[in-house]
Amino acid sequence: MLVEGVAYLDESAAVFDAMLEGWALQQTSRVLQPTTINPRLSLMRRFRDFTGEYPWAWGPGDVEDFTASLCAKRRAHSTIRGYQNTVGLFCDYLIDRRYGWQPLCLERFGDAPVQICHEWNTAAHLNEYEGKPERRPMSHEELQAFFDHADGRVQRIVDSGRKGAMAALRDAMMFKTKYAYGLRRRELVRLDLPDLRPNPHVPAWGRYGSLHVRYGKAVRGSPPRRRTVLSVPEFDWAMDGLQQWVEQARPRLRGAAHPMLWLTERSSRVSVNYVDTRFAELRDELGLDKALVPHCLRHSYITHLIEFGYPEQFVREQVGHRTASATAIYTSVSNDFKNQVLARALDRVYAPQGGGPR
Repeated sequence: MLVEGVAYLDESAAVFDAMLEGWALQQTSRVLQPTTINPRLSLMRRFRDFTGEYPWAWGPGDVEDFTASLCAKRRAHSTIRGYQNTVGLFCDYLIDRRYGWQPLCLERFGDAPVQICHEWNTAAHLNEYEGKPERRPMSHEELQAFFDHADGRVQRIVDSGRKGAMAALRDAMMFKTKYAYGLRRRELVRLDLPDLRPNPHVPAWGRYGSLHVRYGKAVRGSPPRRRTVLSVPEFDWAMDGLQQWVEQARPRLRGAAHPMLWLTERSSRVSVNYVDTRFAELRDELGLDKALVPHCLRHSYITHLIEFGYPEQFVREQVGHRTASATAIYTSVSNDFKNQVLARALDRVYAPQGGGPR
């Protein structure tokens, strides 16, 4: 990464930049995306600025000071652990003998990089879910109010004579689809018309029997994972809404020949940021809890499928989780459901005896 025989004006900065460049190439070779690599490089520059030293002078105390500064800023536990993991990965790259950074630093600076992250100064990953405890599924009443408000916004725009009724109709159907199929934001906005597919076991639903998700969450540099999400009878109203949008409303937009499902009035695809913004606007207009975010619709889908009695394996495959524990952390079954389960257990245990529990 360094040019031999060249005397750098700022040798330390040149070596550090070369380290980052080499680490970026190593991650690119693992087919990691720029959205993963660039934030890591930016963090290491921040860490260098925080310590005022270069990697060959770093020590474990620098990690502890950096972590303390993050705690003072009330950063989330998952954020702190992610930062520590990034620093550790960078140090692993520097001390790997296959890359030769240690002997180079010894020759140039008289010191060499070491691993400064260890089990006693980094946060342990003990819980599957490290998100904010305020995040929760939406209740049936909140969902009903939210969807009614989104639908009502269409009529209010029409009655006022302003533009934007088509966009409001699209937004309402977009959030209903996100909930009725348990989709992540990126999975939602990347849907195209060919992703609407029939379910041969339920021909009456036509092309709305399932959704083919092509942009599922990727892991470890792999391409986006694909899955098919089946429509379920409890959410058959979502299929009616999709049919209305696809067959009646969407063809009236300019650029409707393009296959993207959620088409804007400027013939472009709705963005992930737009989903966040529009959800927050509707939520705040209703006065709902500000901790609610679009991902809560996915939480609600998982919870309600469990309440409806669907097996855990079915729910896991619907939402694209690799492990059952990943599904479990999003499951928040209501008290009514738990009371029903308890009632059935009481009947099973005590009914044969002809009496209730003592």
